Amino acid sequence: MRKFGLIGFPLGHSFSKKYFTEKFEREGIPNCQFDLYEIPEITEFPKIIAENPELEGMAVTIPYKEQVIPFLDELDPACEVIGAVNCIRIRPGQKKGFNTDYIGFKHSLQAWLGDSIPSALVLGTGGASKAVKQALKDLKVDFLSVSRKEDSNQITYTDLGKNPDFLKNYQLIINTTPLGTFPKTEGIPAIPLNQLTSEHMVYDLVYNPPVTSLMQECLNRGGKVKNGQDMLELQAEAAWKIWNS
Repeated sequence: MRKFGLIGFPLGHSFSKKYFTEKFEREGIPNCQFDLYEIPEITEFPKIIAENPELEGMAVTIPYKEQVIPFLDELDPACEVIGAVNCIRIRPGQKKGFNTDYIGFKHSLQAWLGDSIPSALVLGTGGASKAVKQALKDLKVDFLSVSRKEDSNQITYTDLGKNPDFLKNYQLIINTTPLGTFPKTEGIPAIPLNQLTSEHMVYDLVYNPPVTSLMQECLNRGGKVKNGQDMLELQAEAAWKIWNS
């Protein structure tokens, strides 16, 4: 039996398990299974590998996209630039990290907006944001990062509210945080919602629910929205190619 899986914490509502289980059935891919490995600490990762010698590939989700790197033997060059891993190919004596979030987001964004992509505000600074920011750089899209903490390359949510016209300069808002994810669907990033207009577009990496609170606020003002569903599907298919290469 070929085994694949997902590590993260928590994993109560995993996209990956459902997606790959249905893929194996739909495409008649035999002797494959996809399991969830919910681990409270990344230090348990080697134990998962040791106890499951049939594992050929792992997906990685919050909060381990950066923490898993020291446990790997090699990084794909593109992944090394991004600084976050969401896909691991496992071979005897070798665990190699990749980032398919980058592929999924970049292709999804281009399909949605075409070549004309406005300046973006990237909410969050976790592992997913690193792939998003690298994709924006490669697409030559100007962006600004927003975090709860001050840093030289980002501003805080508090800073956003100081200028009543701040969001005029950033018509694309990308949420890379888990805020708004089921079951805590009321969660919403602390941006000045009153500054949203019909000119704004929200790309929320959250896919469950299909319309997050942030997306709804944009829709209420006549803007455009997109969730992370097809990004996830694109990155999952990219991971499958890597695991079979």
